[in-house]
Amino acid sequence: MLLNFLYCAALWIASPLVIYRAARFGRYRRGVRQKFLGLSREDLEFANETRKLSGSAPVAWFHAVSVGEVNLITGLVRTFRAAHPDYQVVVSTSTDTGYDLAKSRFHDLPVFFCPLDFTWSINRTFATLRPRLLVLAELELWPNLIRFAGQWDCRVAVANGRLSQRSAKSYRRFSRLLSPTFARLDWIGCQESSYAERFVACGARPQAVAITGSIKFDDAPSTRDTPEIHRIARWAGVDPWHQVLVAGSTHSGEEAIALQAYQQLSAEHRELRLVIVPRHKERFDEVAKLIAAAGYQVRRRSEKLSPSDHWPADTVVLVDTLGELQHWWGISRIAFVGGGFGARGGQNMLEPAGYGSAVCFGPNTQNFEDIARRLIAAEGAVRLQEPGELLRFAERCLNDPPAADSLGLQAREVVAAHRGATARTIKQLSRLIAAEQRPDVGRETARAA
Repeated sequence: MLLNFLYCAALWIASPLVIYRAARFGRYRRGVRQKFLGLSREDLEFANETRKLSGSAPVAWFHAVSVGEVNLITGLVRTFRAAHPDYQVVVSTSTDTGYDLAKSRFHDLPVFFCPLDFTWSINRTFATLRPRLLVLAELELWPNLIRFAGQWDCRVAVANGRLSQRSAKSYRRFSRLLSPTFARLDWIGCQESSYAERFVACGARPQAVAITGSIKFDDAPSTRDTPEIHRIARWAGVDPWHQVLVAGSTHSGEEAIALQAYQQLSAEHRELRLVIVPRHKERFDEVAKLIAAAGYQVRRRSEKLSPSDHWPADTVVLVDTLGELQHWWGISRIAFVGGGFGARGGQNMLEPAGYGSAVCFGPNTQNFEDIARRLIAAEGAVRLQEPGELLRFAERCLNDPPAADSLGLQAREVVAAHRGATARTIKQLSRLIAAEQRPDVGRETARAA
């Protein structure tokens, strides 16, 4: 009840911002009943009515917060279903963009908005689904969600677990409240050892923590020869002589960095073209105005335009659609991964690395610290310390193609060397659901705390 009160107080304090964003950007409007009241049988939507949940088959619930996590679990869910055809799989997400992408990725599975962490909404959702397994992507630590899982005899696993130093410090500040939540986790597959150590320091049981590596390496592409990339190339009018700079998953301020670099580079390198892919859809119009203000024509991906046989240098492509960034990286010669300039902590740089692009990103990559460190150590990527370095990096790549090729080759080798986390995760999940009892007395004690 204390948590319910705290959540209500937090929502009340944040309500002016929530109302503004709902009115201005249309956020938070969808799935309100599922979020506040929990999931009911009537809420479940099925693309194929023959796949309705039955009372006899066990249910595995995969939760992915937003677009990045949905991308992460796509291969994991596919592999899990192949390994456990007897299980029914449902997928939840927390954001509108994550929900839309999940509906397209898991078109034959029930997809719903995850309930907020109120006791009544969580309990109703468990009563509806009665899952045997709950898999959280990376970390979505909600005390009631994890506590009620134990009460409904549902094992809880964290896949591709990561815990930054800053987040761990915040969790430990409220250790009396959150340590029992960490202790209730049945299994945590961490991307690397430092994350594992932080989970244990926050209260997770050491025997429940394992190092699997990052699933993102498995999800990274390995070839540009795909139908999706060919379609994009035809739509944009990319010829073999084009050099394409893709600025992807950009946050506020980073589009301007890319535009400033492009303005100077394109004067000398007439073959260079620029693609900008903002991270958040509510910024699409803002970025379009920014491109126009810089003196360029805007070719928006969402517009009903026919494929082009020519991409002029005065036109910048704005990708204002969801779920396509991975394929746009596939036409990039130079990849500027956003999120590193500012407090965001970076975005996934493995997709352009898998294609063998010359990859760069800003100084703050705490959300992907292990991946960034591995790429840099292998000379497969470059960390930019200040915005002006993007110009110098791209200029080196354009003036010295062998150097750009070497960056891409090393990046691909790093990706290839670290694949296998999905298989290791599925193996541990299989062991978890095969167990007839909770792992040990300590876990029971933690659940009862």
